[in-house]
Amino acid sequence: MTIDLADYESGAKLDGNYGEALKTLQERLERVQAAHITHAQRSVIMLEGWDAAGKGGIIKRMTALLDPRYFEVWPIGAPSDEEKARHFLWRFWKRLPGNREISIFDRSWYGRVLVERVEGFASEAEWRKGYDEINEFEAQLTGSNTNLVKLFVHVTQDEQDKRFADRLDKPWKRWKTGTEDFRNRAKRKAYLTALADMFEQTDTRWAPWKVIDGNNKKAARIAALTHVAEVLEAAVPMTPLERDPAVVKLAEKAFGYAPKA
Repeated sequence: MTIDLADYESGAKLDGNYGEALKTLQERLERVQAAHITHAQRSVIMLEGWDAAGKGGIIKRMTALLDPRYFEVWPIGAPSDEEKARHFLWRFWKRLPGNREISIFDRSWYGRVLVERVEGFASEAEWRKGYDEINEFEAQLTGSNTNLVKLFVHVTQDEQDKRFADRLDKPWKRWKTGTEDFRNRAKRKAYLTALADMFEQTDTRWAPWKVIDGNNKKAARIAALTHVAEVLEAAVPMTPLERDPAVVKLAEKAFGYAPKA
């Protein structure tokens, strides 16, 4: 089915108690991470979306209860000179998770077919070839037992403008918005064209996209965390570690431990 961003613009409020829903999801994700550690799993969670769409807020709440030793958040910006001297996927290969780890990308390799396309940082031949390179990259990931979740957080122009204004009005949020945001805003039509091509070319059976209606922040956070939890719970063995008999004996000797059912 073709993805149409116009289908994700209702901004419907969350049905239910936000605090309770968030707590439940964070506890689910905490167990998902424990399953990663127990069963030597690895996952990539990747977020794309408009400036001020709420990606950072989603990531903040997604990782709230996670053990920081076993996950990494990678904020992706413009490539360095060292990265420009190599294939565009090189800097992402370096950031992939090992066993027991989760890598979270705040923006991603899709820059090749979005910002690099729209801003002219990649030639037409390069960004057109990028679709196949990205699909092959993601096939390699999922084919080598790395779970992959792809989220796109969508907001309307009106909602984005409200958030830009809110950031400018709040002193400790001003750092979040710069001139590049307005450069991108001025080219929204070009980005919409690039996004339509991106979804058409890269919404694959092995790496499908999930679009999140970001126009209501609380509903978007719950929708995003729910999708991540559901995908990873289906992909990762959700069975806890059995007691180690040797450790049980040590606990019995040390403080009289008696196993509970």
